[in-house]
Amino acid sequence: MPADPGVVETVALALVTALVTTVGTQWLVVPRLEARKRRIMDVHQARDRFLTEMRHIMGASARLQGHEAPAPDDPAWAPVMHERIAAGRARWVKQLDDATEWLVDNVELYAPSWPTDFLRNMISTYVSNAWAVMLSEREDTRKAVLLSQLTTPVWEVFGSCGWERSPSRMAAAQQQLAAVIEEMEAEVDRQRAARLTG
Repeated sequence: MPADPGVVETVALALVTALVTTVGTQWLVVPRLEARKRRIMDVHQARDRFLTEMRHIMGASARLQGHEAPAPDDPAWAPVMHERIAAGRARWVKQLDDATEWLVDNVELYAPSWPTDFLRNMISTYVSNAWAVMLSEREDTRKAVLLSQLTTPVWEVFGSCGWERSPSRMAAAQQQLAAVIEEMEAEVDRQRAARLTG
């Protein structure tokens, strides 16, 4: 039985429409979606790296604070132990330097991805002050203490799950961060005054 001419035209039109839609989607839409997917993945990887570098800072700071270098003339320590402790401390300082360097060099990758000015400003403040600590002439142990104090409130905000970021918790973290920065500035002022008078 021959097909009705209207049915053949309808089927042909449906096939052409499906072909054009499939090819058009593959050529026009899929590449844009793939590019968007890659950009989103890059942002999330940068955020993950930001959190990883903060963990490195907290870990290396804790190790530096927990392993003071013995006095060079301390007879209770063998020379080889002095060398090992000095090498360990140098490695941890390098870890701090590498972590803060990554944070400051890549801030434009992760800071703008957070949804509010408050969060973006907190990141910028933290990163610039952490880098300033590493650039300073402070002793390594003091750097570790300050970096730990700077990182803790920021970690409480960014290392937490989104639902844990209550306004009161974020405000407390901001105040804690501001207090550490104020302490750092007062320390620098005291050092400047001592240089001028001494």
